[in-house]
Amino acid sequence: MNEQELIQSVIGKLVAQGVIKGGGNTGVVASSAPACSRVAEGCDLDPVTLSPIDEVKVDNPKNMAALEAMRKSTPARIFMGRCGARQRTHSFLHFQADHAAAVDAVFLDVSGKCLEENGLFDVQTVVRDKDEYLMNPERGKQISDESQKTLLEKCTRGVQVQIIVVDGLSSTAIEANIADTVPALVQGLKAEGIGVGAPFFIRYGRVGVMDEVGELLNPDVVVELIGERPGLITAESMSAYMVYKPHRGTMEADRTIISNIHKGGTPPAEAGAHMATVVKQMMDFKASGVALSKAMKG
Repeated sequence: MNEQELIQSVIGKLVAQGVIKGGGNTGVVASSAPACSRVAEGCDLDPVTLSPIDEVKVDNPKNMAALEAMRKSTPARIFMGRCGARQRTHSFLHFQADHAAAVDAVFLDVSGKCLEENGLFDVQTVVRDKDEYLMNPERGKQISDESQKTLLEKCTRGVQVQIIVVDGLSSTAIEANIADTVPALVQGLKAEGIGVGAPFFIRYGRVGVMDEVGELLNPDVVVELIGERPGLITAESMSAYMVYKPHRGTMEADRTIISNIHKGGTPPAEAGAHMATVVKQMMDFKASGVALSKAMKG
């Protein structure tokens, strides 16, 4: 089957199983799995009580219809209005709320409840805490000795595809997306006849940690789901990095990437099904990244 047929087939099966809900142009909406979302303790500002940020706040516009059309075309902060030389209270409060969400995404850890609900056991890099993680990026690419032993005990070496979930720079992105993405990815791979190892979570990890997983477990392909750096538009965006035969020294050009995975970008379930088709291409051409693009064109 072609990619669109596979995506629709995967989404259809997940809807039938109750893993996700049907609806919308893409055929999916938010997960029906138990929510992993959190509200920061002690936070008195609830963005839900504010008027919508997508309203046009310009006073006496000459063409309101044109401004509303432009406002709907982008999530950027435009037409927010002003009070003299300053931004309005409405705009300032939204900025504070979105900035707080971005900070929380970086500094909060993925909860144990979320990992349990999604059937993920966790291991850790050599990083000891969040401060070290932010100050020493290279250490986020190395799996601790204890975690290596855990992986060798719990994982099967030499599988075709190994899925790993990594917190990266947004725990919020992981909690918001993996409940839909991982099942869709696994279902899609099975539909393609591709074997999958047991997914697991790596705490305090960077993109390059997938290379250590490749060295340790020797899969054909590693798929890494990792939280992206949060911004003021969303703190929930996740990326998928995929590499054929990753190893220490893998070049960035060898990584195939799907980014902007969240409810306002590529829906998680659709992204998971799409990843399965990309992995199938990697298996067929025995390549990833730039090499895969060249092989497919040639």
